[in-house]
Amino acid sequence: MENQLREYILMMADNVMVLGQRLGEWCGHGPVLEQDIAITNIALDLIGEARNYYQYLGETEGKKEDEYPMKRDVRAFKNILLTEVPNGHWGDTIMRQCMFDCYHYYLLEGMTMSKNERLAAIAKKSIKEATYHLAFSGEWVIRLGDGTEESHQKMQQSLDDLMPYFNEMFIPESYEIWCHEQNIAPSPEVVRSSANEKFNAILAEATLQMPENIYSKKGGKSGLHTENLGFILADMQYLQRSYSGVDW
Repeated sequence: MENQLREYILMMADNVMVLGQRLGEWCGHGPVLEQDIAITNIALDLIGEARNYYQYLGETEGKKEDEYPMKRDVRAFKNILLTEVPNGHWGDTIMRQCMFDCYHYYLLEGMTMSKNERLAAIAKKSIKEATYHLAFSGEWVIRLGDGTEESHQKMQQSLDDLMPYFNEMFIPESYEIWCHEQNIAPSPEVVRSSANEKFNAILAEATLQMPENIYSKKGGKSGLHTENLGFILADMQYLQRSYSGVDW
């Protein structure tokens, strides 16, 4: 397997694994039972998608799938910074989820046409789940943004706080450009255009204003992360690190 393809698959896997871990923190803490179950089911969908990518890598490299999420250090992870941002309140989580879903859906849509049959198959399965995720998070952004004065203010603050992480999803690394040139991955520019159009439509219906003069934070896709990822991995990797090499 070409190294550029390996890096791309790790990015896809790490994005959904780390966000799935974050969403899993809501289990038992959701605002109401229905949303508690819904958000943790989304976490399960994302972790299931991540497993498909890790299994693919494991088959080509002769490793167990658990070695990728459980035995790599922070700098080896390729997830975008948005996915490791702490949950905050429900509105923060929903805004983060909506941002990611707009990107994730159109990335998978393009990936269904990949010349890599394994990635195309994963995308065709995962986009069914991503369709629901986008509908869920988009409806909640609209409901809270166009709700009470307090909910509107909180959602506007969530948008302002999270926008610096939004553009990183669309700033391609060299391995993303290579994969597009090889007809393995969709054009980053096409994904950006479609995702922005969808996200702006949701914000308009939610009566939320896009902040101006946004400074874009980046680095996650090349392994440069915030301290937040370290705390996630410390929790997630505890057993595998403490009992290295044990078969379960």
